[in-house]
Amino acid sequence: MKKRHLYLAAAIALVLVFAAVIQARKEPEMDAVRPAAVAGKFYSNSPTTLRAAIAGFLEDATPVTVSRPLALVLPHAGYIYSGQIAADGYNQARGHRYDTVVILGTNHTTPGFHRIGLYPGDGFATPLGVARVDKRVVEELLAASPDCVRNASVHEREHSVEVQVPFIQTLFPDAKIVPAIVGSPEADLCRRFGRALGDVLKDRKALVVASSDLSHYPAHAEARSVDIPILEAIPTLDTERVRQAVREAMGRGIRNLHTAACGEGPILVAMSAAQAMGAKGGKAISYANSGDVAIGDLSRVVGYGAAALTADVPATAGLPPPPAGPAGELSSADKRALLGLARKSIARYLATETVPLARGFSPAAQEYRGVFVTLKKRGQLRGCIGRLVPEAPLCRLVGAMAIESAFNDHRFRPVTAAELKEIEIELSVLTPMKRVPRAEDIVVGRDGVLLQKGRAGAVFLPQVATEQGWGREEMLDQLCLKAGLPVGSWRAGAEFQTFQAMVFHESDFR
Repeated sequence: MKKRHLYLAAAIALVLVFAAVIQARKEPEMDAVRPAAVAGKFYSNSPTTLRAAIAGFLEDATPVTVSRPLALVLPHAGYIYSGQIAADGYNQARGHRYDTVVILGTNHTTPGFHRIGLYPGDGFATPLGVARVDKRVVEELLAASPDCVRNASVHEREHSVEVQVPFIQTLFPDAKIVPAIVGSPEADLCRRFGRALGDVLKDRKALVVASSDLSHYPAHAEARSVDIPILEAIPTLDTERVRQAVREAMGRGIRNLHTAACGEGPILVAMSAAQAMGAKGGKAISYANSGDVAIGDLSRVVGYGAAALTADVPATAGLPPPPAGPAGELSSADKRALLGLARKSIARYLATETVPLARGFSPAAQEYRGVFVTLKKRGQLRGCIGRLVPEAPLCRLVGAMAIESAFNDHRFRPVTAAELKEIEIELSVLTPMKRVPRAEDIVVGRDGVLLQKGRAGAVFLPQVATEQGWGREEMLDQLCLKAGLPVGSWRAGAEFQTFQAMVFHESDFR
């Protein structure tokens, strides 16, 4: 018995020694993994939510129009703003095998760093796991390019590389990454490193991702005029044309334009690398700016573009222009699509902390028209917010007001995922408002009414009075109460504006 105990003790000791050796081997590897710096800020820190967000973006992605990209130019803002444009670009490479993905990041965090900073560690962590670094490629780049240095600190807080990693982990789970910060857009630096990078990668199954947003902080109306020439210059593979487009944009004196391409360096490197890898041209894939997103601020936007470079196609025509010409009335298909966008906006936000882009709509659905989004649960009001005066196309405004009605109508608690299936959505698309001199000019059931007296004001949609069974005077009394005024205040000193509405519900299409 004693001998058996000695054997058992020896066996246990041997297991512990082996465990210690294995742990000792693992610890340095884990110490060299960069932790996620912007999870929970630029994208969800929940693996489930993050996977759902990427799946939603890929489901809505622009169809494949190029063959096996060698390089992509993609945005790097928060996923709620730029995730769809990034997915449009990644979708062009979907289904192809890449063993190595080089991510060219922008230097946002380390003033004075003007070289190429290669991450010297073993991996980048995200909520989806650890993306392993291709250390062999790192070593070859260090040998091939005197501009490259090992530098972990330049990567510590930098988001432009990190936000690309979850897409790569999703689409190319077996690929290793090479995180590289391009410290400067200086032309010779970008050309030298681009050629060295292309030479190292040309016999590999490799993809280069240039992480760059476009214009920073002009108004929505001016951003496209800055961004599109730069985006359409990228597929030409003419780096000087891109540099000239950036200089011209910055020289136009556009208010609040801080930069025309925050990742100009990564773009130039990717173009040179792609040429060395055999690229003959490419295509601008898609474009939007933060003002196109339901939660975006139209007065101060950031531009986002996706472009792909490939050996299989020459440079192609640019992006299609925005729709123009007479819009006409909303068709049945338009109404169904707008209602679908309203529901999708709420559902996507609940499930993924992102919202869909309003695109693919007819000219009629892109007119500037006021709209209210009304939510009802079992016939009872559950939220209603809208805009009388439109500041954006109708389709974009529908998405924005759906989010507002579901989550920011302070009369109600925010809508939950569990109850969404019980909610019916109603859209009221408005005519322009018209001032009327007297209360007697208001027609109940036809007119929506905006009442204003002093600084107080309130509005009812045309259908409210009919649904409540109110006559004109009772409706105006209720409008006074909604505005925080005493009943009857509308009789003296009040101003009235009326409008009509095209009202349609989800039940109309069941």
